[in-house]
Amino acid sequence: MFIETEQTPNPATLKFLPGQAVLEDGTANFTTPEAAEVSPLAARLFQLPEVSGVFLGSDFVTVTKSEGDWAALKAEILGIIMDHYVSGQPMLTGKLPQAPGASAPAGDEETQEIIAQIRDLLDTRVRPAVAQDGGDITFHGFEDGIVYLHMQGACSGCPSSSMTLKHGIENLLKHFVPEVTAVEAV
Repeated sequence: MFIETEQTPNPATLKFLPGQAVLEDGTANFTTPEAAEVSPLAARLFQLPEVSGVFLGSDFVTVTKSEGDWAALKAEILGIIMDHYVSGQPMLTGKLPQAPGASAPAGDEETQEIIAQIRDLLDTRVRPAVAQDGGDITFHGFEDGIVYLHMQGACSGCPSSSMTLKHGIENLLKHFVPEVTAVEAV
């Protein structure tokens, strides 16, 4: 098994590409060892004291470190990922908890149409680009012209995430959905 690694815009996060599916559907973001208990791989990665976050995408794993040098840590992470795939264990052994605010509040028909447009743009234009950098972005709400989004994986804590959010995503949404006046991080 050959696992590729890629730098991300976040210097504290590396992207690992095992060349196989990681999650069949959706993504999983773990920011604590307790949350990672539903994933044998994430739980093992959190046993490394330097690991502060694990994000599972469709075909990649991003690992965020709180301290230390990537040179030594990278080798340990590669070993854990390889061992996981060789063991045949599932990626998830339990159900992921739903993120707070992950479902949009009910609104009138016009608001629901706006939310549908926003979600479509996020799914077709934003999320694929963000996934290339080892992260994900989730919709958390739309109220009074403001779109609330949550950055995950490599995008969470990335020095350029506010620039991506304000100048990239906000401009895109404002262009296609005139009712959008701003984008805020949750």
